[in-house]
Amino acid sequence: MNSMAVVVLLPLLVIFLYLFVRVAYETVSCYWLTPRRIGKIMEKQGVRGPKPRFLVGNIKDMASLVAKSTSKDMDFINHDIVGRLLPHFVAWSKLYGKRFIYWNGIEPRMCLTETELIKELLSKYSTISGKSWLQQQGSKHFIGRGLLMANGDDWYHQRHIVAPAFMGDKLKSYAGYMVECTKQMLQSLQNAVDSGQTEFEIGEYMTRLTADIISRTEFDCSYEKGKQIFHLLTVLQHLCAQASRHLCLPGSRFFPSKYNREIKSLKLEVERLIMEIIQSRKDCVEIGRSSSYGNDLLGMMLNEMQRKKGNGFSLNLQLIMDECKTFFFAGHETTALLLTWTVMLLASNPSWQDKVRAEVNQFCNGGAPSVDDLSKLSLLNMVINESLRLYPPASVLPRMAFEDIKLGDLHIPKGLSIWIPVLAIHHNEELWGKDANEFNPDRFASKTFAPGRHFIPFAAGPRNCVGQAFAMMEAKIILAMLISKFSFTISENYHHAPVIVLTIKPKYGVQICLKPLNP
Repeated sequence: MNSMAVVVLLPLLVIFLYLFVRVAYETVSCYWLTPRRIGKIMEKQGVRGPKPRFLVGNIKDMASLVAKSTSKDMDFINHDIVGRLLPHFVAWSKLYGKRFIYWNGIEPRMCLTETELIKELLSKYSTISGKSWLQQQGSKHFIGRGLLMANGDDWYHQRHIVAPAFMGDKLKSYAGYMVECTKQMLQSLQNAVDSGQTEFEIGEYMTRLTADIISRTEFDCSYEKGKQIFHLLTVLQHLCAQASRHLCLPGSRFFPSKYNREIKSLKLEVERLIMEIIQSRKDCVEIGRSSSYGNDLLGMMLNEMQRKKGNGFSLNLQLIMDECKTFFFAGHETTALLLTWTVMLLASNPSWQDKVRAEVNQFCNGGAPSVDDLSKLSLLNMVINESLRLYPPASVLPRMAFEDIKLGDLHIPKGLSIWIPVLAIHHNEELWGKDANEFNPDRFASKTFAPGRHFIPFAAGPRNCVGQAFAMMEAKIILAMLISKFSFTISENYHHAPVIVLTIKPKYGVQICLKPLNP
């Protein structure tokens, strides 16, 4: 009997030992051998950086530098913010040069500021570079595996599905929604002014407005229905930003910690609310009220899922919910911040505000701009670009190499993340001149000026922002209508304190004083 037990147990023991050794080796390889091999390859090419600590890398160093630089508000409105928001970049680039390597936990990251190499990376290697495992884990419960975090063939197919919602006649058809939503916001501002209010935190209004627009144009629901989703996603954004400052271990999301329980609860609630919107579409088709799921973004994805293409890629409900989260959030967050920072810049630069207002009045005759009018608003376009240069929504642009690649004179090994500090590039005096930290929209008067200096607020190449044209059209319509109805100045209560919470935000909002132009 004992011999029989040994015969049965011995193969199981061998399998267990094999699995244990394999998992142990892969863990050691992931957390030690591979990162160190990558580090040595880069060191041989002269790319060095701060010494990493075991497992945590340079996370604590970065957190300490950022905490110190943002502990105080700025004394006045000053656009020299690279040292405040990316203090580690400033410190390490002085020590190690334009190329240096640092460690986010176990992930080696090379900081790259050379514009020619950046262009090559974003255009030539778009299919074999993308988001790293650590980035995907950090946003897993926030926006999941939507377009922003997809890689390879998955990214290609997802982009192919959603892109038509932001192009051509479909894009132009959104202008009416944008005008109508903006009219409602302007009326609420007017009502508040009539009741005696003079100071407004304009960021709150812009956030509600852009959320309303994305809700109506891409998901066929009002902001009132979607505001719970936006609120929950904002809370998730802050939690995910906190998590990015700590070491991420495989399986750590399963620990029964308070943080994980809160994250899971918020994620489930977001997906429940999105599922209600999806289910209402499906019900309309099933009871015969509609022959399709619609031709907005959500409808396009549901129609695609129904077709179930046999090309190795198919949409499922979880992926559709991830795409909804991505576009619910990215579709309004970045544009709201662009609008908020632009209003701050115009409020503190009245001469430019007057110039833009005169242009808007000339081409729009006091009414809402048409799609054809937008291309004529060149001064407004220059102001928006300068706002995106000084305060790009994303401070860095990350790409991980999924294969060994040759980038200029550099050999980039598989597994190395390349981080492009967009904010630092946009403020680089070598590229933009001695006034790089000043508000000067005239620098965009020449169409060839910006590309030559690497202006990348929406990234570049095939993986650029799919909603770029949507965001620019929306921003122009809203700003043109706002500036034709009100004049505005910066409030004495405004404290200039940009901070990074995944995106670049005003810590206390932007307070402005509004005055109706036609009481």
